Amino acid sequence: MSSIYLIILIINDLIAHNFLNLGGLTSNRSSVGTLVERTTGFVVLAKMDNATTKAVVDSFSAVLNREPAAMRKTMTYDQGREMHGHKILTERTGVQIYFADPHSPWQRGSNENTNGLLRQYMPKGSDLSIYSQEELDAIALSLNTRPRARLGYESPLVVYTQHSTRLQHSTNTVN
Repeated sequence: MSSIYLIILIINDLIAHNFLNLGGLTSNRSSVGTLVERTTGFVVLAKMDNATTKAVVDSFSAVLNREPAAMRKTMTYDQGREMHGHKILTERTGVQIYFADPHSPWQRGSNENTNGLLRQYMPKGSDLSIYSQEELDAIALSLNTRPRARLGYESPLVVYTQHSTRLQHSTNTVN
């Protein structure tokens, strides 16, 4: 298990590597996984039948592998037992996983803020199992097309696409 503090050491050696904050919403044994790209605020949602290790690894692998490799280098997760399969997730996606300190949600602030925004669509206590992956993708698109002050009033989707293109281009020119 890698502590979040290792990111501080690594970041000094990296230019433009992205950090995803992971988390989720849970309600009545159903779950929705949330991934937030820190640079742009781009949101990806993952349908989960439950919060077991297998469900988390399978659903996060599926949605992460839809994204360009340049945009999925590292991520931070809390220390929930559902992430016992973090090594399998790394094998499937190439993403290095770091863990926040226990009871320290501020170390995953982007994710906590996004979960608050998601409650506009999925109120606390609602049955999350009724949402299909397509419906979750539509909710994520709604969040990703909302202009943000921190992005100069661009949307996360626009900035993510620009950032991804830049990273992909720099990766291609280095190789």
